[in-house]
Amino acid sequence: MKQEKRGRMFQPDRPQKLLQQLARTPDKLFSRAFRQQYGALCFRHKEGGAEIEVLLVSSRDTGRWILPKGWAMKGKKPHKAAAIEAWEEAGVRGKSNRKPAGRYTYLKELDNGDVVPCIVDLFEIEVTDIKTEFKERGQRISDWASPDEAARRVREIELKSLLVNFRPTRKGKKPPEEL
Repeated sequence: MKQEKRGRMFQPDRPQKLLQQLARTPDKLFSRAFRQQYGALCFRHKEGGAEIEVLLVSSRDTGRWILPKGWAMKGKKPHKAAAIEAWEEAGVRGKSNRKPAGRYTYLKELDNGDVVPCIVDLFEIEVTDIKTEFKERGQRISDWASPDEAARRVREIELKSLLVNFRPTRKGKKPPEEL
C-alpha cells in the first residue's frame, strides 16, 4: 500500500513514470478541464525546393522532442502566441497562418507535480529568419527533420499523425501573416 505524502498520491521523490502515476490516481487527470496551449508547426523548404523540414525542439525538463508551444498570452491572438513561443524556444520567425493547422492532446506535468490534460492548437509558421540569440538559448536543442522523421521522434500519437500528414497550406488560401 502506498503512503500518502502531504495528502497527495503523487510522490515526486520516487521515480515513476507519468502514466503509471495516472493509472493509480485517475481522478488527478479527469478532475479538471483541459487546458489550452498554442504551438508552432515551423517548417522551411529544404534547399529552396518542394521538400520541407519541420523544426523540433527539446523539452527543458526531459529532453524529449516536441514542437514549440506554450500557454495563452493575455492580449495576444493564438497564432501570435504560437509565433512568440517559436521565437523564445528556437529563435525562429516567419509567416504564420491565423487558422490552426491541427490540434493534439497530451498530459503536462506541472512544476507542483500535478498533471493536467492539455489541448494544443498548432499554427503553421513558414520560417524566414533564424537567429542564434533568443530567450531559451542553451536550455533547448533545435533540429530540423522531415515530417516523417519528426513524427518518429515525438511521443504524442495525435502529433505523430499531424506530422506524417503535414503539407504546408498552399498559396491562394487565406494568406499567412508576417510576424
